[in-house]
Amino acid sequence: MHSTKILLLILISVAFLYAQQAEQFRYPEEKHFGKITMLTDEGENAEAYLSFNGKKLIYQSTNDTLNCDQIFTMNLDGTDKKLVSNGLGRTTCAYYLPGDSTVIYASTYLAGDSCPPPPDQSHGYVWKLYESFDIFSADVNGNILKALTTANGYDAEATVSPKGDKIVFTSTRDGDPEIYVMNIDGSSQTRLTFEKGYDGGPFFSADGSKIVFRASRPKTEEQLADYADLVKFGYVRPTALEIYVMDADGKNVNQITNFGKASFAPFFHPDGKRIIFASNLNSKDGRNFDLYM
Repeated sequence: MHSTKILLLILISVAFLYAQQAEQFRYPEEKHFGKITMLTDEGENAEAYLSFNGKKLIYQSTNDTLNCDQIFTMNLDGTDKKLVSNGLGRTTCAYYLPGDSTVIYASTYLAGDSCPPPPDQSHGYVWKLYESFDIFSADVNGNILKALTTANGYDAEATVSPKGDKIVFTSTRDGDPEIYVMNIDGSSQTRLTFEKGYDGGPFFSADGSKIVFRASRPKTEEQLADYADLVKFGYVRPTALEIYVMDADGKNVNQITNFGKASFAPFFHPDGKRIIFASNLNSKDGRNFDLYM
């Protein structure tokens, strides 16, 4: 009886501590959130996307033990973390394919087993578009199945249409970071954007008819010169990004935001009429990002 009471006390204490932990991620101003749960605490973790059946997440992580990102999967409660990339080079931008037994991700492993060098921060805060990134399909046991892109230049930021028939991605194969689309097997690779500036982070709408993305649009001579100089060395400066929407074939491009800030990570609401995105719109130092719809 005494041991039962002790066990019950331990369980109550654990539940109380868990509730406290969940509450520490909430702020009074954030009225649209329910319970918030931290799923990862090992290394740097980013870009988590749901499987088609909604039971798994795929994401990139350094996992405390790696020098650069590799691709992992986990259950929605953060359990059963599993390495699914081959552990070589640097990886990014993973996504499930229909059936959830196959995934896609970008990797530099064909250029070498080790991590490519980090960005040169003498340029300020920049993103590195590694030319050695190509997009691959792989099974969830870590076996590469096929290289979906082979063109010279950066190929990454790939996501899959809800129907599972198209992949949209960013490439520098034509000299400028533009958005392309291809069939699920890598065939029929077609360029969709043609404006000067970085175009990236594309996602399909729920019905597959639209694509939302982030883009920079340098206008002044100084902005254009800075942009061209950075792209020449494989960099983009993500401090002024706006949200755009276009038809899935690249037609009817519409600018959604005009903040002059860093707005990115857009995604369609299921109703197809709204977009959620992150922005430092109201940050005085540009370092704090909030979600907007």
